[in-house]
Amino acid sequence: MNEKKRIPKSAVSRLSLYLREIQRLEKDGRDRVSSTELGEFTDLTDAQVRKDLSYFGNFGTSGSGYEIATLKASLRKILGKGAMWPIVLVGVGNIGSALLRYPGFKHEGFVIKEAYDVDRNKIGVRYDELVVKDVADINKNEKGKAAKIAIIAVPEKAAQDVADILVKSNVKCILNFAPVVLKVPEGVTVRNIDLSTELENFSFLLSFSK
Repeated sequence: MNEKKRIPKSAVSRLSLYLREIQRLEKDGRDRVSSTELGEFTDLTDAQVRKDLSYFGNFGTSGSGYEIATLKASLRKILGKGAMWPIVLVGVGNIGSALLRYPGFKHEGFVIKEAYDVDRNKIGVRYDELVVKDVADINKNEKGKAAKIAIIAVPEKAAQDVADILVKSNVKCILNFAPVVLKVPEGVTVRNIDLSTELENFSFLLSFSK
């Protein structure tokens, strides 16, 4: 079995949290950080921090913690942040247009290269240097085919069809904002961002605490 497959997905997700805090500490002029501090900053135990990092190598020294510059460089490499990753966006409604206007992606190594929609009123609209295209043209666009990451921000009834088109264009990772479980072949990873479900979790917690 490939070593990467043995690493829990939750551990990979937490690496982003560690990197965020390390970058914050670096801006504050810090040069070292302990696992205890990283745990406190991310609401985790120091044992969890050490276990997560141990999947990827030996980064610290017992008693003196981690050198921030070295750990930052290592985590960026592990997370594939040494390059700019192109993204295809399908759906330029409220969520999609907000994502197109968000300036933080480029800073983190991601850039939306192509945007598509079925609405004739949205096709042809320009967002800086990017022009919204017809969904039917995804597989005709060589620039779109080069992207391995896609964001789906379309209504529920259209999401599966869009996912099928993206898989044919060789997309390997999909961030899905549609409230539906997508069926994709092995080798394609889907992450669902269901805002309604998250808010329902809040409403449950508030109701339960009464």
